[in-house]
Amino acid sequence: MNRGWQRFGSTALRWTMALAFVALCLAVSAYAFTYVYLPHGPGDQMAAKFALSGLDVPAHFFGAGLALLLAPLQMSNRIRQVVPRLHRLSGGLYTGGVLFGGLGGLSLSTHATGGAASGVGFALLAVAWLTTTGIGIGYAIGGDLIRHRRWMARSIALTASAITLRLTLGVGLGALHLPFLAVYIFAAWSCWTINLALCELWLHWPAIRARLMATGSLSRAGVGHG
Repeated sequence: MNRGWQRFGSTALRWTMALAFVALCLAVSAYAFTYVYLPHGPGDQMAAKFALSGLDVPAHFFGAGLALLLAPLQMSNRIRQVVPRLHRLSGGLYTGGVLFGGLGGLSLSTHATGGAASGVGFALLAVAWLTTTGIGIGYAIGGDLIRHRRWMARSIALTASAITLRLTLGVGLGALHLPFLAVYIFAAWSCWTINLALCELWLHWPAIRARLMATGSLSRAGVGHG
């Protein structure tokens, strides 16, 4: 009975996390698609910088928005197995979104709010995003689908930094009422490093879990033997 409830709880947790991720992807991608059309007040310094920046703003917002919108579809094992053509088509669109979003983000990082303190963080995010996606596509072309999926998982983790960025800003500014610049600089670095660290933990968890279980078994065996 306990084992059945554990399976039910684990399944419910996975579905809850998946639905939350899909909802956040839809919400943030919708924001990205509509940002350039939203009204901005005269005191909005970030919007003023974006207005003077040029084509890198729509390239970043539309590209990143498209990649974020397609991320849940790319993560779906069911879609990949049942409709592989759809997986490949959305994968091509996702890659195009990363290309435009990453290059636009790299350009925007040169005049980010907060100067180099935040700009370097965003620049490294753009480089890592483009690199992981490029490596993942390279493995797909070469037929190594296992490594392809692992590297695309890293790419999607970096795509989801758009979500983590806004959650960090929301908590830091809205809930904790911390100074904007300090929160923004922290978010510029943490939004992607935390995501990437969690992705690496997830990718290596089976091996970590096996080692922990083996260590636990050996410890119990040693205690029993003694």
